[in-house]
Amino acid sequence: MAGDAVLRLRDVAVVRDGVSVLREIDWEVAGDERWAVLGPNGSGKTTMLRVAGMRLLPTTGTVEVLGETYGRTDARALRQRVAFVSGSVLRGLRPTVSAHDAVVSGRYAALETWWHRYDEADHERAEQLLAEAGMGEVGDRPFEVLSEGERQQVLLARALMGRPELVLLDEPAAGLDLGARERLVRRLAGLASDHSAPPLVLVTHHPEEIPPGTTHAALMSGGRLLAQGPIGDVLTSEAVSRCFGVPVIVDHRDGRVSARAEGSAGG
Repeated sequence: MAGDAVLRLRDVAVVRDGVSVLREIDWEVAGDERWAVLGPNGSGKTTMLRVAGMRLLPTTGTVEVLGETYGRTDARALRQRVAFVSGSVLRGLRPTVSAHDAVVSGRYAALETWWHRYDEADHERAEQLLAEAGMGEVGDRPFEVLSEGERQQVLLARALMGRPELVLLDEPAAGLDLGARERLVRRLAGLASDHSAPPLVLVTHHPEEIPPGTTHAALMSGGRLLAQGPIGDVLTSEAVSRCFGVPVIVDHRDGRVSARAEGSAGG
């Protein structure tokens, strides 16, 4: 059901080489929620997302994903129900693979199409997802010749190919120019507003990358969750300033969030 938890982390900690990367993480995502997780570099955002996506077993704590407990179930099968978009996926794809094949291989969370069999409906769905992203003309192009913005759109289409029950996005707008960023935000906003779409979690450094329709937010610093809840309650000037260690003014306008340093010129 929409209100049921699809993701639940309880007292999660990650320790690497004696250093605490995550500590005392308690977090829950319901089926009808869209989350943004913000924090400075090194705050633990990506590590928490990897734990949530069953790419990293925590040192302590419990991770429940889609009703299954990580470490007590077949994680390989469970990962096929969770779309994970990150730089590691980008680096794992063969540079010469076509955009279409990159998308269709997402049907089984694979990196190559020859590992599985695909029917006509699979190929039609891949074409549809590319078209919905405005990428209908790039299907035959090798992945290596696509722009950064086009690659991110292809990766998102690939993530949706397997009809996931949860979508996790690790800084998908990193390195994009203004136009590419806005096209990606627009695509994510469409997903966020679609009641039939799966719950979504977006990790980012920048409030401007949060799509309209995002319902909840979390702030991280020093491996801890400083605040979490409805986006309007969490992304305040005071809370974001405390999280990033610099006085900022946070503005919510037309479903978008922005932040600027206190005292800077504004319109």
